[in-house]
Amino acid sequence: MYAYETPARSEQEREELILEHLRQVHFIAARIHEKLPPSVELDDLISAGIVGLLAAVDNYDASKNASLKTYAEYKIRGAILDSIRGLDGIPTHKRKRVKLVQEAMRAAERKLQRTPGEEEIAAELNISLAEYQQWVVELQAVSLGSLEVVEDGEEMSLLKFIGDDEQETPERILERSELERVVAEGMKKMPENERLVLSLYYKEELNLREIAAVMELHITRISQLRAQGILRLRSYLERKWPAGRGGY
Repeated sequence: MYAYETPARSEQEREELILEHLRQVHFIAARIHEKLPPSVELDDLISAGIVGLLAAVDNYDASKNASLKTYAEYKIRGAILDSIRGLDGIPTHKRKRVKLVQEAMRAAERKLQRTPGEEEIAAELNISLAEYQQWVVELQAVSLGSLEVVEDGEEMSLLKFIGDDEQETPERILERSELERVVAEGMKKMPENERLVLSLYYKEELNLREIAAVMELHITRISQLRAQGILRLRSYLERKWPAGRGGY
């Protein structure tokens, strides 16, 4: 049994601890990989998990009243999640446009001290409303980034990866609850029509055509509202939910 309470370890002890918990990395990576698109390589997840394991071994503090195994699982899972947050399926040129739109949203919100409308966002970008709406249509495959990955247009929620049904820890339950709270806050701040589209799409699991029928709008408009709502939520999450979450 190792004296985890002792901050300083010999290099040999460190290596032994890493080897002892390496199987944990493979297990967690494999469980997450099962739920991801086939384009994601298991080896990449394992590599990210090893980074988390190294951080766990080097920073473990027994005074936190958690075992190294529990702490390592938390750090491994966090490192793997961080590694897949960028897999949002957005080409480089569209990613730049996403950034421009989000920056315009934030700038307009600061000036107006309220949630800006489409016309106001377009004005901030110095483009016409019609051109802005075309941008949004082209960005309709955009994902929530820290909440989803996209493969062939299909979103897969990362919320289910924050917690594990078999091994819930207080830290993970708290993180998931906090993330859900932040998402709910972001939803409340967006215009009602965008909030309704996202609610029908993600909570009620209606497709865009069904939502168009419910709201009596053209499916293209529904696509715009969905993409714009996601862009607003991405912007909000970037401010309220940093990518570095998952620390001890």
